Amino acid sequence: MNTDELITLLSNQVTRVDRAAVSRRFVQALLLGAAGSLVLMSIVFGVRHDLGTVARTGVFWAKLAFPLAIAVGAMLTVGRVGRPGARVGYSWAIVALPFAAVWIAGWLVFDRADPAARWTLVLGQTWRTCPFNILLLSIPTFPAAIWAMRSLAPTRLRLAGAIAGLLASSTATIVYCLHCPEMSPAFWGAWYAIGMSLPALIGAWLGPRLLRW
Repeated sequence: MNTDELITLLSNQVTRVDRAAVSRRFVQALLLGAAGSLVLMSIVFGVRHDLGTVARTGVFWAKLAFPLAIAVGAMLTVGRVGRPGARVGYSWAIVALPFAAVWIAGWLVFDRADPAARWTLVLGQTWRTCPFNILLLSIPTFPAAIWAMRSLAPTRLRLAGAIAGLLASSTATIVYCLHCPEMSPAFWGAWYAIGMSLPALIGAWLGPRLLRW
């Protein structure tokens, strides 16, 4: 067999790479995880009784957009963290921008409120339980995100675990918005942020064990 024949043989056996396979895996994992969180939320907490009314307000959609934007940013970051040698680059900015926007909005609401009502805007009615409720609802989404992350080849395992945890918790927070009665950006910027950070920290801790390859 000469060189030309060998090249022809090898080129005929090339398998086409499906570039969308990883994206589909993550979408499937997150949809399954979100469905599990929705069932868990319905059983443990229930959907807020006035959802139909608040869904007509802009502030409700702003609340929903907060974790949704973080989930989108985490998904973009996953694509970089999961490739050996790839830099995270601007993806961190996409993750950080929703936090910054809500913190600014929360500060404006806090600053303009009557001094006697300011801490009510921050603490709301559920500050003691909100972060742990988000952590609970992340139970179905966290293993789904880790399973999808394992389809990649991350080398920075703690960072990859943290991003997977953030993706899981932001997805769970979207579901939690259907129950949560709090409508103040000052509340979301504190307690939603803590709730989403807890699974991210757990992911960073468990990443070297769960994502080893």
